[in-house]
Amino acid sequence: MANFEIHINGKHAQVNVDPATPLLWVLRDHLNLVGTKYGCGIAQCGACTIHLDGNAIRSCMLPIAGVGKAKITTIEGFYSENPDHPVIKAWEAHDVPQCGYCQAGQIMTAAAFLENNPKPEDEEIEFAMNGNLCRCGTYTRIKAAVKSAAQNL
Repeated sequence: MANFEIHINGKHAQVNVDPATPLLWVLRDHLNLVGTKYGCGIAQCGACTIHLDGNAIRSCMLPIAGVGKAKITTIEGFYSENPDHPVIKAWEAHDVPQCGYCQAGQIMTAAAFLENNPKPEDEEIEFAMNGNLCRCGTYTRIKAAVKSAAQNL
């Protein structure tokens, strides 16, 4: 066990965990930030996507020891800081979620993607969102929401 001080959603937090503990479990089990979901545990589905210094990363494979001084933003922090963000508004307008399980990861991926590419082509949207799986198959609505968000940035 080791003590880690992390910067998360604009605040500092301390956790005492094994250095190899994936960030996902620190978020969910130690900080009660359960918006970030466990999907596959091997960084293939995107349900656990968060922002680390603004970049979309899979928290299920990142050990807490690898976070360092980076700023972590979860879906809770993203939403509270940006309730009118074009991605959030587009998700609502296009009624994207069905079961909702993957949506936090989808939103976090889309927001980071659009931050780096505010005027994407359709193929770029498909490529960027390809790593996020949706068991309900709402891919058409996801693509339309990302496209709509890009137009409203």
